[in-house]
Amino acid sequence: MLWEEKDDCFLLKVRLTPNASSVGFNGVWVDAKGEAYLKVSIISVPEKGKANKELIAFLAKTFHLPKSAFEIISGLTDRCKKIKVEAVDKAGLRLMLENLENKTDEK
Repeated sequence: MLWEEKDDCFLLKVRLTPNASSVGFNGVWVDAKGEAYLKVSIISVPEKGKANKELIAFLAKTFHLPKSAFEIISGLTDRCKKIKVEAVDKAGLRLMLENLENKTDEK
C-alpha cells in the first residue's frame, strides 16, 4: 500500500525522481523488501532542498491542500520518502489517495 492512515494523519510513501523532464506521477516502485512507493518525477535538481520543495508544492496542488499540511518525516536526502499529510477532510483525502492508488495500479 502506498499510504497508511494514522489517528491524526496519513503517511504517504514516495520515490522521487528529480531532474526529470516533467512533473507527475509515474506508477509504483517496489523496493527489495516489497514495500510499494508512489513514483513522482519533478524538474528540480536535488540540491539545497529544491527537489523536496517542488515535491511538496506538487502534492499540495494535487490534493488541494496547503503546503503546510505536508511534512517529510523520513528520507529528507534520499529518493524514498515518507510524507506526513494532515487534512481537515480526512474522508476526502482518503478518497483521493485511493483513486490515485487505483490509477497507478493500472500502469
